[in-house]
Amino acid sequence: MDNNIVRIQELSIAVKELKQEMAKVIVGQEKVIDNVLTALFANGHILIEGVPGLAKTLMISSLAQSLSLSFSRIQFTPDLMPSDITGSDILVSNKQTGMQGFEYLKGPVFANIILADEINRTPPKTQSALLQAMQENTITSGNKTWRLEKPFIVMATQNPIEQEGTYPLPEAQLDRFMFYITIDYPTYEEEIMIVENTTGSLEPQISPHLGAQQIIALQKAIRDLPVSEHVLKYAVDLVRASRPNNPDTDPEIKRWVSWGAGPRASQYLIMGAKAVAALNGRLSPSEEDVRQVAPIVLKHRILVSFAAEAEGINSAEIVSRLLELRN
Repeated sequence: MDNNIVRIQELSIAVKELKQEMAKVIVGQEKVIDNVLTALFANGHILIEGVPGLAKTLMISSLAQSLSLSFSRIQFTPDLMPSDITGSDILVSNKQTGMQGFEYLKGPVFANIILADEINRTPPKTQSALLQAMQENTITSGNKTWRLEKPFIVMATQNPIEQEGTYPLPEAQLDRFMFYITIDYPTYEEEIMIVENTTGSLEPQISPHLGAQQIIALQKAIRDLPVSEHVLKYAVDLVRASRPNNPDTDPEIKRWVSWGAGPRASQYLIMGAKAVAALNGRLSPSEEDVRQVAPIVLKHRILVSFAAEAEGINSAEIVSRLLELRN
């Protein structure tokens, strides 16, 4: 436990340093950056949605620069193939013997942080190439399996407009993402600063801080944090309250929801709450920490019914209603 106290103190300092580095290029978006850092130290993948020009890609690449980790950017396009992500066997010749043989050429997925840019622009067969990597930290090609180096975090972006010709992520793929984060437009003052900072000759330099082993140690420290029974039950009860077949579910929720969140949502609520507590220097999560991460954990795991669509109710509003009922 003493080790954990030291680690959590280290984490608080590291997070401040990372925020300072990212602030050199990202104006505002403090809440989004907090959520991204929470997912990083909770060892969870994230999906970021926002219209073009809101610095989604820049935010993730800046985070990668501020960490001593390997980084790959994959620009998803309609013609992208699974082997373009995972890698493939290529025929090579041995210069000394003249013999030919197949050698596995690793794809861009073999990195610590993966930026999957505009993931909804590529067909499902290519999107699914990330499934095994995200869930099992391995890649299989032919009869061989390669283990990916830890930490391994996929940070994907998608554009909510221009849906023609795109491929919405299926539920199985969405469920692999710990957080679904939405970026909104900047405030007037923030936009003034953005234009001022990006139209001059100054090019800010980001200094790397944490390395792979440090991040792994901090992730383990967060996982080792104790959780009280009432917080654990609160998270599970919140998730179960989203399921229309649960007898205790509110009648309004039953009418609005086709399918509720699964057990992975409960796991991510607790892991997210632990990370929030740790980032704030606390050694155990509270119900309020669960409530803080609930909107970005549950929003993409609740499928709304036709009745909800007819009334203009979306999943985010349903999550807000769930939190009101569990307050």
